[in-house]
Amino acid sequence: MNANLNEELKRHFGFDKFKGKQEEVIKNLLDGNDSFVLMPTGGGKSLCYQLPSLIMEGTAIVISPLIALMKNQVDVINGISENDGVAHCLNSSMNKAAVDKVKSDITNGITKLLYLAPESLTKEEYINFLKGVKISFYAIDEAHCISEWGHDFRPEYRRIRPIIENIGLAPIIALTATATEKVRSDIKKSLGITDAKDFMSSFNRPSLYYEVRQKDASIDKQIIKFIKQNPGKSGIVYCLSRKKVEELAEVLKTNDITAEAYHAGLDTAVRNSTQDDFLMERIDVIVATIAFGMGIDKPDVRFVIHYDIPKSLEGYYQETGRAGRDGGEGKCIAFYSHKDLQKLEKFMDSKQVTEQEIGRHLLQETAAYAESSICRRKMLLKYFGEIYPKDNCGNCDNCLHPKTKILATKELELALRSILTLKESFKTAYVIDFIKGRKTDDIESHKHNLLEDFACGEGLNDKIWNPLIRKAIIDGYIKKDIESFGNLKVTDEGLKWLKNKTEFYVTEDNNYNDEVSETISSGSGALDPTLYAMLKDLRKSQAVKHNVQPYIVFMESSLEQMATIYPVNLQELQNIPGVGQGKAKRYGQPFCDLIKKYCEENNIERPEDMRVRSVAKNSMQKPKIVQCVDRKMPLDDIAKSLGIKFTELLDEMEAIVYSGTRLNLDYYIEETMDDDQIDDIYEYFKEAETDSLKEAYKEFDGDYQDEDIRLIRLKYISENAN
Repeated sequence: MNANLNEELKRHFGFDKFKGKQEEVIKNLLDGNDSFVLMPTGGGKSLCYQLPSLIMEGTAIVISPLIALMKNQVDVINGISENDGVAHCLNSSMNKAAVDKVKSDITNGITKLLYLAPESLTKEEYINFLKGVKISFYAIDEAHCISEWGHDFRPEYRRIRPIIENIGLAPIIALTATATEKVRSDIKKSLGITDAKDFMSSFNRPSLYYEVRQKDASIDKQIIKFIKQNPGKSGIVYCLSRKKVEELAEVLKTNDITAEAYHAGLDTAVRNSTQDDFLMERIDVIVATIAFGMGIDKPDVRFVIHYDIPKSLEGYYQETGRAGRDGGEGKCIAFYSHKDLQKLEKFMDSKQVTEQEIGRHLLQETAAYAESSICRRKMLLKYFGEIYPKDNCGNCDNCLHPKTKILATKELELALRSILTLKESFKTAYVIDFIKGRKTDDIESHKHNLLEDFACGEGLNDKIWNPLIRKAIIDGYIKKDIESFGNLKVTDEGLKWLKNKTEFYVTEDNNYNDEVSETISSGSGALDPTLYAMLKDLRKSQAVKHNVQPYIVFMESSLEQMATIYPVNLQELQNIPGVGQGKAKRYGQPFCDLIKKYCEENNIERPEDMRVRSVAKNSMQKPKIVQCVDRKMPLDDIAKSLGIKFTELLDEMEAIVYSGTRLNLDYYIEETMDDDQIDDIYEYFKEAETDSLKEAYKEFDGDYQDEDIRLIRLKYISENAN
């Protein structure tokens, strides 16, 4: 049989030998037994049912969640076969003639593999037809969709077993690339294959590099810089919302990256075209929701970026698994912030209590992964029940930049003792509150503040408890009970350790602080203080030369940006906020000359190639405002016609004037203010060292309305700077 199987493999697929556990799985299926296959992305799951379907009598039913996945795999099988009808799919996008053709090929014994979405499988028409077909076996792909604990739960998957019984029993093979122990047992129970033989492959993907970065205002710049440092390489950027997918795709395209958006809300033809362009390498980058990627057979995806942290570690593992399927490099970068986590938790408020509990538990695991300074690979594998033997994998950010270890033997003892004192009935946050002595409502309602061990860790390092519990879970001293949504329990190993303590070390969590300054959100990301001081001196001398205040030449925020992204010509200078064409021509050349000389003398690598060009927003507002002002239209009416507030109109006009375009507002100002007011405020800005509104409001101390001060400032800047 072994020789025959190898011959069949060579004949149909052109491979000389099987990969991993493929051969064992196929033999089990050919023997008529149920199988549960857990094989990471790139491990060759599909072949486990494709080859037996071509060998066995009858037609194999493959239940698959996405039309894109079906199309891709049908093309693969038909591509290796003499006849086009060897593989077919039935889905909602097909017309009657196409459906009739599929039924005809099945009836005539041509079709060996039939792909169906779970929704299609429930159709009475298909069930009645399939009752008269010889079914070789049922393959349930992406089987994690069955479990509420899985990262992509689909209620339709729960109905598969009754439908199989209705059509006619045959061996079942369930396949997934990612499933925790809880999900695995859920899948087998729902499919009625509790006695199925398990085929488990390692979750470790040694060629994948894992990194988590702080998500802040520079995220678009970081992504563009990364992609441009990897020219011509294929990659996927995952976002949680369709809106963000479309926005980011536009930003990438604006910055000369061949990218397209992909999400379920787009027209089917557009999605198919985008998918084909990606597979055929007409575009390098797909920006997508998780609707993209399941089963897409592109082996050379070189990076997967998560713009938003995923809702579960299973989802994260599945999505990162689309990188480096050929065994080559794959860089997996996720951006993380507490705010994103809070948003995801808020979305759960409308769900049922059990769903909320499951969702929050999964989110906590994701947060733990992101914040921890332990080896990322070790944490991921532990989540799936696999032990990674090394402490340093050498291929994740935490291992390449390890933190100093802290001795925490005493703290581990306190943690284990507290879990036992609390009868192993509470989650991590509660246990930590107990150790630290926080009298929360929950703790006081249980009267746990009266226990002897309450506040046993008071005065010790506050930041150590979360990483300590994670490390203790990885080392096998503590476990999380999934059935109770994460209650902590002390393992037998933990009890042994308490009797015979050995040294225990931890590292503090990574600090992902959401309060990141957004002042410098483009360019290199770091202001050059030496250049900034030189630019301020130059501005002062230019102000004297032109007989204007320094801020008339360039605002301080503009100088900060110049000292950040080093523009060396007038075209680049116009990319600086607050510098328009007129201002660049009038004042810009000496600044460009200074910056160019400074870069050459200090051998500075400029980030201009990595500059984020923003997608124009409200692109029609500027010309419309300029036209309306030229026609001397009252400002209130302009604001109304644009559907914005008066203060927002002033914001827009300030952006216009500060970028170098002149606006003559005299017609409106002279109508609404008297001459003394105008002269008083105008004289102030003429003498002031700064154009700061805050300073101006302070100076006039309520004598004039804020809008009036802003209008005169606009008049002054427009007349003297433009």
